[in-house]
Amino acid sequence: MKQQQRLNTALCTIFLTVATVSSNMLGQNSRPEAETQPNVVFFLVDDMGWQDTSVPFHTETTDFNKRYRTPNMERLAEQGTLYTNAYASCPVCTPTRVSIMTGQHPARLGITNWTLHAHRDSSAGHDRLRSPAWNTQGLQPDALTLAELLQANGYCTIHAGKAHWGALDTPGADPLNHGFDINIAGHAAGAPGSYYGTDNFSDEVRRGKPQGNSPWPVPGLDAYHGQEVYLTEVLTKESIKAIDDAIAVNKPFFLHLGHYAVHTPIMADPSFIDHYPELSKREAAYASMVEGVDQSLGQLMDALDERGILDNTIIIFTSDNGGLSGRAGASENHNAPLRHGKGFAYEGGVRIPQIISVPGSQSSRTDRVTVSQDLFPTILQMTNTEIPIEAANQMDGHSIVDSLDGKNPDAYRVVGWHYPHQWTQPGPGLQAFTSIRAGNEKLIYFYGDEQFELYDLEDDISEKNNLASAQPHRVEELSQLMRHWMRQTGAKTPINKETNQPLSLPSLHAWSSQQSNSDPMLIEDE
Repeated sequence: MKQQQRLNTALCTIFLTVATVSSNMLGQNSRPEAETQPNVVFFLVDDMGWQDTSVPFHTETTDFNKRYRTPNMERLAEQGTLYTNAYASCPVCTPTRVSIMTGQHPARLGITNWTLHAHRDSSAGHDRLRSPAWNTQGLQPDALTLAELLQANGYCTIHAGKAHWGALDTPGADPLNHGFDINIAGHAAGAPGSYYGTDNFSDEVRRGKPQGNSPWPVPGLDAYHGQEVYLTEVLTKESIKAIDDAIAVNKPFFLHLGHYAVHTPIMADPSFIDHYPELSKREAAYASMVEGVDQSLGQLMDALDERGILDNTIIIFTSDNGGLSGRAGASENHNAPLRHGKGFAYEGGVRIPQIISVPGSQSSRTDRVTVSQDLFPTILQMTNTEIPIEAANQMDGHSIVDSLDGKNPDAYRVVGWHYPHQWTQPGPGLQAFTSIRAGNEKLIYFYGDEQFELYDLEDDISEKNNLASAQPHRVEELSQLMRHWMRQTGAKTPINKETNQPLSLPSLHAWSSQQSNSDPMLIEDE
């Protein structure tokens, strides 16, 4: 491990020279001195829901907020801007992660589902539809990334934890091929084999199976094998070491810390499991994982403070999709008052916690609608990093710097989601869909049964009252926006298995032919 750390320090030094040349190629003029460039900590939690924190993102403190112990998230919120309407660009992980790295919507990139095997569709089966052709290899080195641009601007770029950008046995699986100087434990898989060092972070060791056949063991952490350590703790420790390496060569740093937690397998963090005696075994384990992530955030903030650089560091805290709901078949909605969770078209699948703290900021809240790809131009603006023209022309994200400190300059905005896949077994909200939010209205189109659903999120955040039948004129107007958005991003519709042809874009005419004059459908509480 020490040898690897020395190599990492050397890599940062080498990349300083490369970055100077690259920045000239990208049209940079002069690079600010390291002392004036803000550091960036991008703290990405896997599958963390809007309610998986003691910080209330809703208008009131909920029972779930009271369940979790996250004092460091509260601490960050006390010095930053809390986004109540922050969204992931997809209800599953890889598409959101690549949107952050590129500033482009997953539909434009053609990476619309989670990746693992380079030539295998990860979608579940559907009796009538199949997925359109999509980029199962995931993000590859030909894409210009956030890390590359920051690297060119003189940053030491550090990745730690879950990457999940490119598929197995492709160059895109390695963060070093996406502009990162240092890679700690990132690879193609989207979950760890185990969270325990005693299992060598491997599902094969955990299950007593022959080693070498599974894609899930976490790589690069051999020094911790056999130890009584938890993966979240290890990633935090190694991230702080990498920060120290950057400080040693007098470089600003971009730390992309993508925790594997709180993704399955749900495995209790021993440091915190005793804090939740009132919960079931599985829910207590989940809560302990949340608290472990919170401790990681606090340890990083403390480390920055001890080194005298907290006041010159941007911290972005967010998730890659909504929280996993109905864990272990439980009927409880773990994202309430939002409907459902990860993989679903509804708010529980895409609305996420997000806090941004910048030097000199104060505690504030904003209702500004923001989506994952917005973080790409936002970070570049805050670090004075220019975007090449060719990248700017393909960018779907909008900088949200003007919303810091609670400002809300863009109250009306159209954002969209496109998931032309079956995520798991068929069920309400789980089939292939396209949706848009325009202002406070949200229109969803499900391809399996060619149905529209319309919700007013201002009055109905739980999406219980489907207004589509009662307001066909709004369905027509919003479906026009939806089709325009799909054409702009190049979104592909699912394929009809019988005809082998792609389905038409969402249309009021096709939908209206199936409708009766029934009252709007009311959805029972979950």
